[in-house]
Amino acid sequence: MYFCFSGCGSLSFNLSPYIVVVLCFVLFCFVFPVSRGPIVQFKLSDIGEGIMEVTVKEWYVKEGDKVSQFDSICEVQSDKASVTITSRYDGVIKKLYYDVDATALVGKPLVDIETESGSEVIQEEDVVETPAMAREEHTHQEIKGHKTQATPSVRRLAMENNIKLSEVVGTGKDGRILKEDILNFLAKQTGAILPPTPEIQTPAPSSPVSTPASTKPPPSTPKPVFTGKDITEPLKGFSKAMVKTMTAALKIPHFGYCDEVDLSRLVALRAELRSVAEGRGVKLSYMPFFIKAASLSLLQFPVLNASVDEACQNITYKASHNIGLAMDTSQGLLVPNVKNAQLLSVFEIAQALNRLQALGAAGQLGTAELSGGTFTLSNIGSIGGTYAKPVIVPPEVAIGALGKIQILPRFDTTGQVIRAHIMKVSWSADHRIIDGATMCRFSNLWREYLENPASMVLDLK
Repeated sequence: MYFCFSGCGSLSFNLSPYIVVVLCFVLFCFVFPVSRGPIVQFKLSDIGEGIMEVTVKEWYVKEGDKVSQFDSICEVQSDKASVTITSRYDGVIKKLYYDVDATALVGKPLVDIETESGSEVIQEEDVVETPAMAREEHTHQEIKGHKTQATPSVRRLAMENNIKLSEVVGTGKDGRILKEDILNFLAKQTGAILPPTPEIQTPAPSSPVSTPASTKPPPSTPKPVFTGKDITEPLKGFSKAMVKTMTAALKIPHFGYCDEVDLSRLVALRAELRSVAEGRGVKLSYMPFFIKAASLSLLQFPVLNASVDEACQNITYKASHNIGLAMDTSQGLLVPNVKNAQLLSVFEIAQALNRLQALGAAGQLGTAELSGGTFTLSNIGSIGGTYAKPVIVPPEVAIGALGKIQILPRFDTTGQVIRAHIMKVSWSADHRIIDGATMCRFSNLWREYLENPASMVLDLK
């Protein structure tokens, strides 16, 4: 191709067709810039449990980053759990509204996202601020006599995975089905486990909540810095939750009962099974045996696996044994629970505990792990001490505290002094509905299962 520029004398030159195409493309981009979609405010939606504010723990994005739907934006911590917030739009982050450790309010913007041109933009989060739902924000579908609430994008996701919305429990406001609900439902159907973040580091052998008999080196703590000044800071996160829970617990008349358990046979049994479990990739502690023995005992004493309403006028006997484990984490005291322990084997309980320990070590325990407990065991012996006075976690009605395992002298059936592995246990029960005799009989049965672990085989299903 030949070009000649007038006014420049005899200046002329040849350009290849390829260069001409490139020049035309550049000129087109300047004259007709790529159109972007509108900037939308991504608001903090209602995460349930009556939570109205959270603390921003970590940002996974910064201004200028490109995000897609379901990409992690930030991690927030309420007074109940840590939650990872994911994007509902494809676009570019234009503004972050909060710094790390700042308090974010439900219904207020978290970030501004410049959406891509042509992408579907629906202000799903606005439902948090406005009780009345706009017609363009939500569509309703009559299924089996009741209405399901979900946005078009959620319905499309359900349709692509052949999921009926009528079978999904919505966790949004007024039962609205969120994308997270679809993903969790899909995970349950396929047997997958969806952690709050893509990766969870497996804890080292000396990770938290190890066996009571194990000896762990004292944790390394930074040297205190004395400033000479008083420091006042607000209670937030899990510390704030403890204030609410323990204040409610103070209204419960506690009945205490203590006993000791000879775990000598269980110690020998665990020693035999530990290598087998490790060969399957699972760390076997004593806690799975304690939990399974408790579940078997709760079948005989269902009143200990119950809950009462605030006025103590009605009692609900729980069908599931969701047994909680008080866990000491970097975030404070948390009580995740093993769901449906009555349906699990000792090995399956160990698997569940390994997962909870990994989540706790990574600070990723969510609402699913921390809610729904029906009975609690506190393994205070993993830190130290023999007896405790455990406080009931409402609306539960009983809790047990396990002391450390000690090798102590005891008499056998022939009167000879022998070495025995002794553990103290301290129970607390809601004395409004549980009397001392019931608590004592439950403890005796639980102790019998542990002192003669072979007896558990007769009742395992």
